[in-house]
Amino acid sequence: MAATVGALLHLFVDFLRDNFFTLFGSILLMIALLKTPHNHHNERKRLGYFIAFCALSGVSSGPVIEKALMIDPSTILTAFLATAVVFSCFTMAALHAPSTKFLHLGGIITSGLLFIMITALFSHSAFMHTTCLWLAFVINCALVLYDTQLICEKRRRGDTDYILHTIELFVDFINLFRYILAVLSEKKEKSDRKRND
Repeated sequence: MAATVGALLHLFVDFLRDNFFTLFGSILLMIALLKTPHNHHNERKRLGYFIAFCALSGVSSGPVIEKALMIDPSTILTAFLATAVVFSCFTMAALHAPSTKFLHLGGIITSGLLFIMITALFSHSAFMHTTCLWLAFVINCALVLYDTQLICEKRRRGDTDYILHTIELFVDFINLFRYILAVLSEKKEKSDRKRND
């Protein structure tokens, strides 16, 4: 809900369109959350940090949502439903797999993310852009598997910081949503161009 409000704020409040503000704010909120001890006395404060982080994540999703609104508003709902299905399937797969089966994916995920970052910096072709989008989608699916099993393993070892665990899964969900929405918008834009030509 907070992310939805944040995305709407991006559309209607001009000063929130600055990506530096949202990035800096998100980093500060994460640091505040990590520095505040997980106990009963700090629970409300940490929940406030969590809600603010979710709202800023929604604001940072604004440009992708704004582009989708210009191309075809129905892609937003389609992307959200697709994200919910994909996220649920990969979460269930991680929960029903042997407890550490997907924890070895950490190195592969990191390598894939580094490859995408380097490719995005040095390659400006449309083909590489589309390839990076799909690769990022696949890596984020793997992240859902990895993070879910990592959280389960942390819980087995006594880590009860449910707010931090929720943020990890929320970041996975919102990144999946962004990539699915970007892929759907790009596909719709290409099909509209072909129809007009």
